[in-house]
Amino acid sequence: MEPTHREVFERYVYAGAISRDPDAVAAMFTEDGVLDAPLVPDGHPLRRRLVGREAIRAGVALYHGQLTDQGAMNVERSAYILHDTADPEAFIAEIDVAFDQADGRRTTTSLVQIFRLRGGRIAMLRDYFAEPPPPAAPEDQDRAE
Repeated sequence: MEPTHREVFERYVYAGAISRDPDAVAAMFTEDGVLDAPLVPDGHPLRRRLVGREAIRAGVALYHGQLTDQGAMNVERSAYILHDTADPEAFIAEIDVAFDQADGRRTTTSLVQIFRLRGGRIAMLRDYFAEPPPPAAPEDQDRAE
């Protein structure tokens, strides 16, 4: 039995945003899988388009290795909505990811991901995200809420 869209998405979030495990992320893709990040700027470690598990693993490892200011994902403050499509192998995720710094600063970034599956693995992932803004100081955060 193939995993549900929710199961694929939650495993992907755990492998990437929570545990930051590039091997686990790459293992979720088909051998010829594609990770496409069309909004990232030139020179970004994800290089806009990564093809194949090894390229995905290397790009995700480089990206996660460069994360210094993002902080830890706050699961309680993060949220997502999944949208099924007419194609049973495709779904869309709307995501608001909250990050907390050890010093109390916080930030949230919103993104959209389009998943296309094959045999229960990700064949194509279009990840429409931009880098989150710098974390707000705790006193600024209190005023914003």
